[in-house]
Amino acid sequence: MSDDKLESAVREEIEALHRFFVAWFSGSVPTSDSVFEAEFLRRFDEHFVLVPPAGTVLRLSVLATNIRSAHGSNPDFRIAIRGVTIHRAWGTYILATYEEWQRNALASTPPDNGRISTALFYSGDAFRWLHLHETWLPKTVMQRGPYDF
Repeated sequence: MSDDKLESAVREEIEALHRFFVAWFSGSVPTSDSVFEAEFLRRFDEHFVLVPPAGTVLRLSVLATNIRSAHGSNPDFRIAIRGVTIHRAWGTYILATYEEWQRNALASTPPDNGRISTALFYSGDAFRWLHLHETWLPKTVMQRGPYDF
């Protein structure tokens, strides 16, 4: 796969997952096991680990429980993905970073925020998220935004 096609595919995977988050938290998709499986769980390796900005370590089982129970909890939640960059692709593994900008995120302080994320993917027959580490963007950057999404 060419570099441009790979970056486009990775960008689409990242954006698709975050579209799900917006739809799930806003309650615009049904709260069904089939939707949750197809749009969320199938994307992750069973050993997936998330390190959110607070620095805790969440395994997929805990993350899935937390997200599953938050359906419809944030009707005005929005996300914009910016700056997707592939740093390394070797064999079936891809290391990428991206900025995730959130607006009206009731579970975050501040509710309008930005983070930079480093993601490790497996890219066999379909993308699988293996590891994700999120870090807050500097406060001065978050204050400037933009939050026009």
